Amino acid sequence: MKRNRLSRREGLVAATFLLPSAMGFALFYLIPFGMGLVYSVLDRTVGGSFVGLANYQELLNSDSYRKAVSNTFWFTAVNVPLMLILSLGIALMLNSNLYLRQWLRMAYVLPLVVPVASVVMVWQVLFDWNGSINAWMHAVGIEQQADWMKSAWARGVISVFYLWKHIGYNIILFLAGLQSIPRDYYETAELEGAGKWRQCYGITLVYLTPTMVFVVLMSMMNTFKVFRETYLIAGDYPHDSIYTLQHYMNNMFLAMDVQKLSAAATLMVIGIFIIVALLLRVEKRYTQFME
Repeated sequence: MKRNRLSRREGLVAATFLLPSAMGFALFYLIPFGMGLVYSVLDRTVGGSFVGLANYQELLNSDSYRKAVSNTFWFTAVNVPLMLILSLGIALMLNSNLYLRQWLRMAYVLPLVVPVASVVMVWQVLFDWNGSINAWMHAVGIEQQADWMKSAWARGVISVFYLWKHIGYNIILFLAGLQSIPRDYYETAELEGAGKWRQCYGITLVYLTPTMVFVVLMSMMNTFKVFRETYLIAGDYPHDSIYTLQHYMNNMFLAMDVQKLSAAATLMVIGIFIIVALLLRVEKRYTQFME
């Protein structure tokens, strides 16, 4: 009886501390999302009538929406695996006895603390038509200048910016995961004759699986947030290759087309939810298989 009373008291204390966060989450996330679901099946926001999936059908028939989905998909499909490989490789390198590794760790964290506006200004100076990159190319004898942000090069520029901006955070996560693996496992594997690749596959990657799944999820979320930097670098009307879902939804917001905006946001949330569920399922099965 005393234990049950103590358990109820601890639960009440926990609920008291969680209540402000739960209220904030409901007020700023759950309720607006629920309202967006309602608006996505109405013909207008005030005094609207139920139109079913008409807004979604109109959305899927829109060329600009399909282009935004395609660009977002390819940006995520290319840059997330690239981010995973680069951040894991650098973390493995920094985890070894590398010369000046402490300074290198700090260098990779710097993009996280530099203000976005300052970084964007530097990138604008670098990749403008009359910017530093074209000036350096002209200085070494390359006469053909590139209009970086108004051509197909824009996708590569934004990809490099995305990798540079977020790779430091993922390196920190991987370093934490690597340092949590007991050294005894590697020593035992060496005594049993396992080589470096076998240790990497059988020990390192196995114990880093939860970290890798989290890194993939965070990298995906960051690809959806790259709109801020893209908007500041390329302006209101970027090149078609970097026109993403966020650009489309921003345009719908400016046009006050709440129905299409809500429908697009709903489809994006459903897509993200499916991808997250699949990743967590793959992680669970892989961990059970390796055990």
